[in-house]
Amino acid sequence: MTDFKPKLSVITIVYNNVKDIERTMLSVINQTYTDIEYIIVDGLSSDGTIRIINRYSANVSKLISEKDEGIYDAMNKGLATATGDYVLFMNSGDEFFAPDTVAQVFASAPDADIYYGETEMINAEGQSLGRRRHKAPKHFTWRSFKYGMSVSHQAIYVRRSITESYDRQYELSADIDWIIRAAKKAKKIVNVHHYVARYMVGGMSKAKHRQSLTERFDIMKRYYGLIPTLFNHAVIAFNLGWYWVWNRRTND
Repeated sequence: MTDFKPKLSVITIVYNNVKDIERTMLSVINQTYTDIEYIIVDGLSSDGTIRIINRYSANVSKLISEKDEGIYDAMNKGLATATGDYVLFMNSGDEFFAPDTVAQVFASAPDADIYYGETEMINAEGQSLGRRRHKAPKHFTWRSFKYGMSVSHQAIYVRRSITESYDRQYELSADIDWIIRAAKKAKKIVNVHHYVARYMVGGMSKAKHRQSLTERFDIMKRYYGLIPTLFNHAVIAFNLGWYWVWNRRTND
């Protein structure tokens, strides 16, 4: 164990998600780690979300409720408000894996620039769907996303001093660019070697999925080069095809 106990800013972005916001809030509020600044950025919800948030107002350090220009605008507002040594985005529908997750993360090693771990998928009923398809790499660097987003945003704790604003030219994949930029600055990155987050699998329209893929390709091309990115996408396509074939065989 270590006496390293930095302040963590947990930021939750929400808009009209009365069904899931309480579950996310309770996973933050019930953490055994005490030095947590909890920031909620709400896009002026009209479905009862604010009523749920206000129920736990004593546990919320800062609530911003106003119209925004999309999720990354909201996430930038959260970042600008944060005062912690580290920041973590735990958006509505996401959860910490266990009540002692944050304590375990900071007990794993002192003074890292980035901590990361594994993410479990859950369905709308909260049932486990197992580990997300991309396994967290044993050693993470800014090059680790060349085959896809191998660490989810719910599972990565970043030293606030190395963070920058999300690039809002990307509407769906700015989190990839944001993590890569932070990882390029990081000198010490620690794998905590256990599950740290859970996220609910949700549907995405084909149109948005295509846009997401286009944005990801552009981001990877910027950082890794055109030819390597073309090759890496061929590998991604092969791995994805094999993943679905394997899972179909397993489920038959």
